[in-house]
Amino acid sequence: MKSLFIDKNFKYDGSQLRPLFAYENYKVLGDSIVAWIGPCNITLDHMVDLEDKIENAQICGDEMVHFIIEVFGSDLTAAVSLQRLLASIAKDFIQFETKNKFALVREGDDIYLMDHGQKKLSISIASKSSVSSMIHFAMNIVNEGTPVPTACLKDLGLEGQATAKKIMSLFVEEYESIVIATKKVIPL
Repeated sequence: MKSLFIDKNFKYDGSQLRPLFAYENYKVLGDSIVAWIGPCNITLDHMVDLEDKIENAQICGDEMVHFIIEVFGSDLTAAVSLQRLLASIAKDFIQFETKNKFALVREGDDIYLMDHGQKKLSISIASKSSVSSMIHFAMNIVNEGTPVPTACLKDLGLEGQATAKKIMSLFVEEYESIVIATKKVIPL
């Protein structure tokens, strides 16, 4: 799996969650994870979560670190599993970096800070295209511009770019280990 941190800040509006986004824009071909920093404001026409779309949910924030994962040759169940794996890796990394100073919990694909109530740190969605499975996962860097009570990396004493790069590295390592595990067993 290839990875790239994009050194250009730009807004995530949902249109980036499309097949071959990383290849078309950054020449990253194949299974990949890319990340960048920018605001978020997902428009209804690009909203993939039908529950959020039906509720006319507002999904936005002034500054987030965004990840897009694309995996070829997998089904939606595998994509949701990878989505939850990424959330677990992010949560574990944050707890390690902060020496377990904060009470973080993962519920499904979301990470929450349990600090005088539940504060949402992340957003995420997984879907399937005609050629690949796609995941968007993002964490707040600041709390401004969010429609719900949130936590952010700044609250936790973490910087966006360094956090993104480390989480990508850990995810690639885990993904490649999974792929190797599928190639060393005798079929039944």
